Amino acid sequence: MLDLALTGFLLGMLVMGLKRPFIWVLAYLYVDIFAPQRMSYGILAAIQPSLIVFVLSVLGWLTLDHKASNKFSWRQGLILALLVYCGITTLFADFPDHAADKWSWVWKSLLFAAFLPMTLGSRLRIEGAALTMVLAAGAIIIDGGIKTATGGGGYGELHLFVNNNTGLYEGSTLSAVAISIIPLALWLARYGTIFPTDARVKLFTAGLVFACLLIPVGTAARTGLVCAGLLGLMMLRSVKRRGLYIGLIAAGAMIAIPLLPSSYTNRMNTINNAKADESASTRLAVWAWTIDYAGSHPFGGGFDAFRGDQLNFKVERADTDSTAVGTQAKETKDKARAYHSSYFEMLGEQGWPGLIMWLTLQLSGLVQLQMLRRKLKGSQDPGDISDRALATALQEGQVVYLLGAAFVGIAFQPFIFMLIGLQIALVAQVRKRQAADNTLPAAPPPAAFTSPQQPSAQA
Repeated sequence: MLDLALTGFLLGMLVMGLKRPFIWVLAYLYVDIFAPQRMSYGILAAIQPSLIVFVLSVLGWLTLDHKASNKFSWRQGLILALLVYCGITTLFADFPDHAADKWSWVWKSLLFAAFLPMTLGSRLRIEGAALTMVLAAGAIIIDGGIKTATGGGGYGELHLFVNNNTGLYEGSTLSAVAISIIPLALWLARYGTIFPTDARVKLFTAGLVFACLLIPVGTAARTGLVCAGLLGLMMLRSVKRRGLYIGLIAAGAMIAIPLLPSSYTNRMNTINNAKADESASTRLAVWAWTIDYAGSHPFGGGFDAFRGDQLNFKVERADTDSTAVGTQAKETKDKARAYHSSYFEMLGEQGWPGLIMWLTLQLSGLVQLQMLRRKLKGSQDPGDISDRALATALQEGQVVYLLGAAFVGIAFQPFIFMLIGLQIALVAQVRKRQAADNTLPAAPPPAAFTSPQQPSAQA
């Protein structure tokens, strides 16, 4: 039944796209985020729905959709430049087979990110894309939140719709994304027009935000904890009653901490001592290896170049063999360990040129959104207020991602590149609207008031 439901839902979207080609764009967002083909044992598993919907969305826009869309921006050009560069490094990769496997989905992620803003030529379309992304990711997050609340979870033990440790179904990745979409979900609840912003929408949003906060607990991912802390600080910029906001967070933490499972609190305690945690020690060793590797391979080693690493590091252990209190360092060797950081992932795989392009793409988005926020500050126009709030939400989500990316190898995560597409479209929309306002003819000045002539006294 599940297989039939998933197939029927996707088929329905494809049929509706014959009349409204933009629905194919939304269908691609749904398929690439939720990945229904991984849950299917029938038609969806036998075909490649992501590739099919990708082709339909591009062809539909080229042939059937209207072209009153956004102009091509330099950030889209940078995405395409990064795409070409990654293609070149794949041809000369240290591990060609593994590099080809990663390239098979990275090229779609980058190409669609460059294409998406071209289809988002109106506020309604931007909202539709944001809503589809939140709901598609929210389905996974709500599933994980329910299982966490009912006693499931644990590091590597939170089983979602599928037992597949890739994409958003990987624990640390899902934790970072879950926290990063909270601002976008709150924006939809307050300013959305597709669904009325009534009590039902607000109740659902509250439940989704709660599930997002449960995901770091269910996955026992330390990344999610630091991301949640950063988001809490960033949201101080936009809340009106900061004292009440801080008080509610403090009260919530005091209530929640005693209820957290010991497995979660024990894992979070390892943040204070990286040397005593083998996972953290391994990351530090991989990062040191990557810096040395980039010294001899400045243009990177292609996707999955980490498979050539050879690691030697020390892990501090409590000394239980003697009566003296202390620790002893254990020599540990490892190899072919992943980067566990998007920054080092880019450095090792794409070298310094790739890292610079990636950082430019990320940081320029934060700058553009901040400039947009300042430009719209103080405006009483409802559209400007909504756009400024969306810029704030996208900026907060981007900063949370950049922090989470320091500890997870998600440099090419499709969801994040979709957020970049939303950023580009929002900036283009505001510029287009303001340019149209500036070209409107000025209203004629009011006619000077003249009092009627008084009748002559001689008359």
